Amino acid sequence: MSDRALLEVIALDAEDAIAARAGGADRLELVTDMAADGLTPSRETYGRIRAAVDIPLRVMLRLADGFAAGDVDALVRVAREMRAEGADEFVLGFLDAAGHVDLVAVERLVAELEGCRWTFHRALDRAADRDAARKQLADLPGLDTYLTAGSAAGVDEGLPTLLAEAAAARRGEPGYAPRLLVGGGLQLEHVPALLAGGVTGFHIGGAARPAGWSAPVSQAAVREWRAALDAGA
Repeated sequence: MSDRALLEVIALDAEDAIAARAGGADRLELVTDMAADGLTPSRETYGRIRAAVDIPLRVMLRLADGFAAGDVDALVRVAREMRAEGADEFVLGFLDAAGHVDLVAVERLVAELEGCRWTFHRALDRAADRDAARKQLADLPGLDTYLTAGSAAGVDEGLPTLLAEAAAARRGEPGYAPRLLVGGGLQLEHVPALLAGGVTGFHIGGAARPAGWSAPVSQAAVREWRAALDAGA
């Protein structure tokens, strides 16, 4: 198995996807509406991106800003539609008002995904108890990744937590088997410490767009990240 670190890039459309793939991205997270921190894209957008690139695509399942599930029936319908379109990897994660995992919503969606691989996203960074959240989710089928900055404030604040969780994973602690995918204010300056701590997953959105979210993904920016990860590994 390759020791190459995984680089995931947010893609809003096929142009983003092509640039990210050419720059060395291993996987894409597909979303729309970054003003709301990333919502579910349309089936048509998924289809265009799937036709444009041959790397794995993870589709966001989220219909409104924040980490409350909202209309779970609507989420299930969206998941079913995306599965019918051919999507087989997803991103999701919901909390209740007290900051605990909304297991009712998550379990309903996971049942609809029928064993597809999925990421529990940055809802973890808002959880009342990160360790308890991991243990609640540990036995759900398909969960293979946590997207996290270690803190709701971003990687700068969350770095100690990320390194502690990477160490817990190496020790084989319950709930820590899924890959740690670091994202949320992630900068190139964070890479050496994260790699040294055993982190193998890196997720970028704004860092792939030096001209801002109104501009497309920069192939050169993604290539810079790919080079930094490969050199550090």
